[in-house]
Amino acid sequence: MKFARMISLGLLLALALGSSFAQELRLGFVSTDRVLKEAGVAKVAQAKLEQEFSKREKEINDFGARLKSESEAFERDATTLPESQRLAKQRQLLDQDRDFQRKRREFQEDLNARKNEELQQVLLRANKAIKDLAVAEKYDFIFQEAVYVNPRNDITDKVIKALSAPGVK
Repeated sequence: MKFARMISLGLLLALALGSSFAQELRLGFVSTDRVLKEAGVAKVAQAKLEQEFSKREKEINDFGARLKSESEAFERDATTLPESQRLAKQRQLLDQDRDFQRKRREFQEDLNARKNEELQQVLLRANKAIKDLAVAEKYDFIFQEAVYVNPRNDITDKVIKALSAPGVK
């Protein structure tokens, strides 16, 4: 009799545990690259950067074009210039080229730093939207990197739409 009760209790326990394991595991995937390319907040950040750096970029490009034309003119006229003028002009062009390279490098460093700042803000907002979506739709796991993803698990469009919703900060 005790043996029958133990078996019955074991079967009931196994059924209870089996039903909890049988719950469907909800998985999702978000393509971070797509979010950074397609989300409205990412496009706004990109436009902000372009506006912020376009004037400086144009100045550097104009300076580079002037330097190139001066170098070409120097190469054409170098043989007709007296030695002292040729050396002075050569030094001047080398100094200008060094200045141009420094300005271009500083511009690139500043641009990269600002891009990283804006990217970080977009990623923070995207992660919040992902977490909110996971809670609202009862996801167990959401991945951002994967070797293979079944398209039915891709929730990138939902995240992009959530980022575009007014009031998402």
